[in-house]
Amino acid sequence: MHCPIEDPTFMTLQASIELKDLRLRCTIGIYGPGDTVPDEHVLNLTFSIDADLVLIPEDGMAHVFDYDPLVLEIDRLATDCHYETQERLISRIAQACSIYSEIIALEIGLCKSPVHNGSGSLGVKLHLDEAALNQLRALNE
Repeated sequence: MHCPIEDPTFMTLQASIELKDLRLRCTIGIYGPGDTVPDEHVLNLTFSIDADLVLIPEDGMAHVFDYDPLVLEIDRLATDCHYETQERLISRIAQACSIYSEIIALEIGLCKSPVHNGSGSLGVKLHLDEAALNQLRALNE
């Protein structure tokens, strides 16, 4: 019997890796007296990869995308300096992701809280499809 999953004409496979609710140890923003200073910055990162890195023939790190170095780099970037804006940290994270050819597309969300009167959260998202990610890679060369 023929296994349909081995037939590339049978279906389109998509895969992604999600990093959710990662609390970053960063300082972002410039605040004056009476301003609400966020005490938390939380990262959500989803990136698309080739399905062959998820639907693997056997168990083993040699068959998958090793995301641990990327997580360590994100942590390093978060603590690297004081940022005026969330957007700058997101930009640096996008550049770090672009180094990995396995990453096809990505979405980065960074959220701070509280925002006002001790409540609320405010986030910035960036979505890079394959073409945009390739343009970023070209800029980094």
